Amino acid sequence: MYVQPAVRTSQPVSAPQHRELSPGVRPVTIDADGITLSGLLSEPAHSPRAVIVALHGGGMNAGYFDGQAHPDVSLLALGARLGHTVLALDRPGYGASAVRFPGGQRLSTQAVTVRAAIAAFAAAHAPGAGTLVLGHSFGAKVAFAVAAGCDASALLGVDVSGCGRRLAVPAGRLGPDRGEGLRHRNWGPLNLYPSDTFRMSQTVVAPMPARELSTVTGWTRLSAAILPRVGVPVRLTFAQHEAWWGCEDEDVADLVERLSAAPRVVVDHLPHAGHNISLGWAARAYHLKALAFAEECLTARAHEAGQGG
Repeated sequence: MYVQPAVRTSQPVSAPQHRELSPGVRPVTIDADGITLSGLLSEPAHSPRAVIVALHGGGMNAGYFDGQAHPDVSLLALGARLGHTVLALDRPGYGASAVRFPGGQRLSTQAVTVRAAIAAFAAAHAPGAGTLVLGHSFGAKVAFAVAAGCDASALLGVDVSGCGRRLAVPAGRLGPDRGEGLRHRNWGPLNLYPSDTFRMSQTVVAPMPARELSTVTGWTRLSAAILPRVGVPVRLTFAQHEAWWGCEDEDVADLVERLSAAPRVVVDHLPHAGHNISLGWAARAYHLKALAFAEECLTARAHEAGQGG
């Protein structure tokens, strides 16, 4: 999701107290250099193949990656079953950090905080395991910024959805909006989602901090500096019914061209999906492809280390 009708400027809302979770998923908090971030964690029975750190979009929270409307929707549950540790963070300004940062953090500052959280988590839970950062919508921007500030050896790759470079929405329509247009841009056709999605997603929705909203229109400029510094493999997914971003060939080519330092860029167009991919019927297909990309990155890393066949 990109823009919530209510933009938070004060009186922050804490993390939901009665959120339903998939089996094996539990709440966690992480100390990111003195900043407490909350999130959801699932772990496999044995040593993880990799760590997937998932970053939600604007106006959502970590529960976006553990949708409860259908068992096939949760990235957290699926990832653990396939041998990966999955950490879905409440980004700065959401969950446990909402009280400290009622206006959120700007993109570059968020990237610093999230990098610290990833380092702390990996050291405590999965030392030696590679990390893939998966981001949706505004979380995709943070994922790119995290990777741009890391040595290439620090991450396996970046997988993003719901984020392009050229907005498909006039800048004047990015403010608070309670109308049908906002619902359509965020969700697309309602038959793309399990029937209980909108009832079950009440604990997934959160007010969008003001500092995030203020950076939306600046992404084209910011991305020109961030994307060329991403030195890891990247996978881009565009939903069939994406309404926030231009997804035509020229739009995608412009985005890919900016990722000049990435050793590999994969582009996928996902049918039967709206902007909020991870809550829809197409979620399982997207999550399986993202986890397959993590496996490809692991194989590439092994070959680079001389361990391949």
